[in-house]
Amino acid sequence: MNPSARQPDESEKHPFLVALGERVRALRARRGMTRKAAAQAAGVSERHWANLEYGVGNASIIVLVQVAEALHCPLAELIGDVTTSSPEWLLLRELLERRDEAELRRARIAVGELFGTGGGNAQRSSRIALVGLRGAGKSTLGQMLADDLGFPFVELSQDIEKFAGCSVAEIQALYGQNAYRRYERRALEEAIQIHSEAVLAIPGGLVSDAATFNLLLAHCTTIWLQAEPEDHMQRVAAQGDMRPMAASAEAMEDLKRILAGRAAFYSKAEFTVNTSAQSLTDSFALLRQVARGALRLPA
Repeated sequence: MNPSARQPDESEKHPFLVALGERVRALRARRGMTRKAAAQAAGVSERHWANLEYGVGNASIIVLVQVAEALHCPLAELIGDVTTSSPEWLLLRELLERRDEAELRRARIAVGELFGTGGGNAQRSSRIALVGLRGAGKSTLGQMLADDLGFPFVELSQDIEKFAGCSVAEIQALYGQNAYRRYERRALEEAIQIHSEAVLAIPGGLVSDAATFNLLLAHCTTIWLQAEPEDHMQRVAAQGDMRPMAASAEAMEDLKRILAGRAAFYSKAEFTVNTSAQSLTDSFALLRQVARGALRLPA
């Protein structure tokens, strides 16, 4: 042991830093490296490395990147991400690394089919789920599509409020985002259980919860109602609803950031209908064509 390394008091140790130190030690042992050699490879002092293994010292993210490089492991493995918690996880990560989006999608669908959670389109669901940011037209076009198909129309946000016994805003203010996501998951599960045929208007933020979004993709035919930021803003303002931009002096920039952050997830829907490209009547005609085509119904 390096005599210059400070022996920490147990009271100084944070559980995360202790676990981090144990992983660093285990990874170094797996690589067969001495502490001195590992410290030199990372470009840090041996004392700094020793303190890291002892579970003391507030290592910066830059140092952790250097330590991960020295140990030839992903940063995720160093900090204890679940996808690095066993040899099988690590082997799966290696198989998926550097794959493009199309390959990853095929892998996700194959895994879903393997474990019976769906994901493929061999038997496309008769539940039509409309996803997208508020103001895309989910409520208006969703009701029109449900009437045309003779399906029930489910506004999932209303079901969430029924479960919680208060408004969406009150759920988030009183109980927080995690509680809201639990109600959201419960509402979706019940909608899937009750309705074999339906048109669902999905809250815009549902895609931020991977487990709930996977459930949606597995059990519904998904259509992204896409729109330009200006149209989102105009339509939301016309409804008198500015959440979550109400307190922002730069509402449009906030909306653009939200849309940019979610667009990659919305694009996982099977189909896309741009509601900014034409009138409401023409948007519905296109949505109707896409939905009926997906369900193999006569136009």
